[in-house]
Amino acid sequence: MSSPDLILASASPRRLELLATIGVAARACPVDIDETPRPDEPACDYVLRLAREKALAGREASATPLPVLGGDTALSLDGRILGKPDSDEQARAWLRDFSGRSHQVISAVAISGPSGLLDACVISDVHFRLMEETEINAYVASGEGRDKAGSYALQGRAAMFVSRIEGSWSAIVGLPLCETAQLLSRQGVTPWLA
Repeated sequence: MSSPDLILASASPRRLELLATIGVAARACPVDIDETPRPDEPACDYVLRLAREKALAGREASATPLPVLGGDTALSLDGRILGKPDSDEQARAWLRDFSGRSHQVISAVAISGPSGLLDACVISDVHFRLMEETEINAYVASGEGRDKAGSYALQGRAAMFVSRIEGSWSAIVGLPLCETAQLLSRQGVTPWLA
């Protein structure tokens, strides 16, 4: 692997893959922060706060001058923030709630670097078709959504439940690439165009 362009304050393979698609080499440096939502905290504020905290914690933990990227994604349904499911039963309940409805996926990115701490938040709407209970059970049993916000992966088998999206596909998957590329450029990291 070539020398990294930045530090990713996460162990997310999806974020590493997304960065690679725009020609940015990153080294993963996971950080541990408290991801508990604050009382009445709006979803966009929540993911922005976590992305910022991850970027700053990554900056503190890494002994490098490279920019540090923190990101976070959550779902919002009826005003509730949904992170990763605690159990298969919770995942089934959430998927039942999504069935035949739309929900929001909120994804934030923050980059700590020479230009300070820069961030962006992207909100996308995801519309699910009606799902049969057997489909929900089979999907949860596959294990694909266990470590995913909202209990599903748009880039995987759950794509068959999504009737349409309004917003950013990459943000739904875990990192808003348009905004990320713009922030990286401001921090001196030029995506694949260089």
